[in-house]
Amino acid sequence: MANSSWETTAFSEAEKAAVYRALLTRRDIRHFRSDPIPEEVLERLYQAFHAAPSVGLTQPWAIVEIRERETKERVFALHQKERARERALFQGKAQQVYDRLRLEGLLEAPLHLAVFQRPVPRSLDHRAMPETLAYSVVLAVGNLWIAARAEGIGVGWVSILEPEGVARLLGAPPGYRLLAYLCLGYPRAWPDEPLLERAGWRQREPLLRYRERFP
Repeated sequence: MANSSWETTAFSEAEKAAVYRALLTRRDIRHFRSDPIPEEVLERLYQAFHAAPSVGLTQPWAIVEIRERETKERVFALHQKERARERALFQGKAQQVYDRLRLEGLLEAPLHLAVFQRPVPRSLDHRAMPETLAYSVVLAVGNLWIAARAEGIGVGWVSILEPEGVARLLGAPPGYRLLAYLCLGYPRAWPDEPLLERAGWRQREPLLRYRERFP
């Protein structure tokens, strides 16, 4: 069967606008309502996640769903321990701003997802750049994040966590590597700008673009 033509595969103007809206209004959400995510919506998010490109079609990912309060509290304790270590790296005004930041929504979000890179058999394409297996997992997280935005669901990526501690807590098999810990839920509000910009931590910088090679 012949490939579809460009005219039949291109998105309409309305479809393109919706895609770009999801991309450009995606936010790292920290404040969640308690409403659960309907299972049929969650299934669509998983479909988007699993449709991500992966090097050699390895699909090197695995997800642990966390819904129980007790587990969330244990993850929160790991976060608090790591946050104290990070706080000590800043001094003066930077530390004051850091103390005001809400850097996670662990105890509010109705659902947590721990996303792991799992061991996969040797395959095409990743001998020279084995780190592309991890990149594949991150692409899947990006797919889920954009799909969640389209569904009106907020995602927060909690990076102030010690990966090995979370892996032990969740009973990860040998060789499984935590790459992302996500909070999901309906947001209390949708910010117009990223949290760290609004808080005065950093401002978005211009894209670095070069032609042919670095100057």
